[in-house]
Amino acid sequence: MKVFLLEHPRQIASDRCNDIANAPLASSLVTGCIAGLLDSRGHEIMIAEGFLDKLTYENIFQQIRDFDPRVLGVHLIYNWENNLQLFAFLKRLKAEGWTGKIAGYGYYPTFAYREIFENCPEFDVLMIGEPEQTFTEWLDTGEPVPGMAWVDPAGLIQILRRDVQRDLDALPDPIRTEAMMRIGEVNIEASRGCYGRCTFCYINPYYGAGSCWRPKSPERVMQEIDKVIAKHGPVKFYFTDPNFFGPGKQGQERVLRLAAMLKERRIRFGIEGRVNDIHQDTIAALVDAGLEELLIGLESGRDEALKRLDKLTTVEQNERALRILRANGIEPSVGFIMFEPDSSLADVRTNFEFLKRNALLKQIFTTANVLYHPQIILQGTRAYQALQQESRLILKDTTYEGMAGYSVPEVACLANVIAQVTNYFFVTMDEVWKGRLVEPTNAATLYQEINGLLVDCFEENLRRLEAGEAVDDRAAGAAAHEVKEKIRHVFNQFTETGENKDGIKDHQAGCCN
Repeated sequence: MKVFLLEHPRQIASDRCNDIANAPLASSLVTGCIAGLLDSRGHEIMIAEGFLDKLTYENIFQQIRDFDPRVLGVHLIYNWENNLQLFAFLKRLKAEGWTGKIAGYGYYPTFAYREIFENCPEFDVLMIGEPEQTFTEWLDTGEPVPGMAWVDPAGLIQILRRDVQRDLDALPDPIRTEAMMRIGEVNIEASRGCYGRCTFCYINPYYGAGSCWRPKSPERVMQEIDKVIAKHGPVKFYFTDPNFFGPGKQGQERVLRLAAMLKERRIRFGIEGRVNDIHQDTIAALVDAGLEELLIGLESGRDEALKRLDKLTTVEQNERALRILRANGIEPSVGFIMFEPDSSLADVRTNFEFLKRNALLKQIFTTANVLYHPQIILQGTRAYQALQQESRLILKDTTYEGMAGYSVPEVACLANVIAQVTNYFFVTMDEVWKGRLVEPTNAATLYQEINGLLVDCFEENLRRLEAGEAVDDRAAGAAAHEVKEKIRHVFNQFTETGENKDGIKDHQAGCCN
């Protein structure tokens, strides 16, 4: 059977350009994993990389008409909006005579299937959780199977859950498109799930009841790596596992086995993990094997906040992990939640001092991220459910992402100021680099100056609020405007090119005020 799998185009709104957690990195392999299993069962597969290849919906429409599949599978990614362009495209596809079935899959439909069916009845089914086996069985039977939601003849939404795939070694390799091979590193998974239970995370809820951390054997992982190297030559790999290490002593021992095997292949790679899994012997072995990047979720510099988030970690473990990684030559990327709905000014101050004490405010992109990030509240998380039960959850255009007002007005004010300022930086930076208005040799100096402005902005406004100064929206807007003007001045110092300089000033003044 012909099956067309779509990674749809994505548009990121300028006011969300510093929000990064709308889908975990592991989702980047979901279409390839479906394609790999379907291909192994004899189906004819075509994948359209609407995002990576910058395709228009007109391009995609023509590809579908030419391929003429019986089934269209869509990896639904939440774009901080309702994906209305995608839904309009699917409506057009049906209206112009295409008679195949449409299935959606991914994190977004797993939790927001009711909303999606309401907004886009063109979907015949939506996959819930891991989609490979569900998709395959659905094609085999033509009937609803466990792991999907659908609308019955009476117009009622039905849903059947599926247990997780226990034997990951039994799954075929994902199919990787040419576009995926051009991104600079090869995404690969060595495990699924996580043994943590963080209130803000929906990775385990995505997999459903009985979810747990599930590894592939080191031998199976090496088989896939060897095939990629044989086909493409030496490449850098990035393990998309939310938790590369796995729990306890067994997890550490498995990582040492993986490190020994990876070292034999002389590759470079990156991973993600929890701070309590960062130990000297395993990190040293991984670095010796080619580890270059590591993302850890610090989330807070205050133990009380870590308990609220149910991280099962401590500030001491955060700082110990940073010391071990830096001692081994790794400067980690970090996840951090500066603002929770129930943060106090004392929480924010402690977070800020933690970041300064641990030298996490030295690099502009890290600084802009950790000083800004509020807790993002997505459907399926325990935080979403708790706020809903407390009647504090605020929903706007979608059920998938909620909001909650800050319980402390001063925290709300500071979060507002920093959101405006950091977003202004990212939008301005994007325009500068698109227009090639700054010489690359000047970038480091520019970034250093703006980094200092962001840190000073945060500290000064935090100090004012601690001293009892005004906290209304007008005060927040004035504080943000003052710093945005300073940032614009710095950018203009590095873009003294006459016409270009004025263009940046006019664009930014109109775009971000």
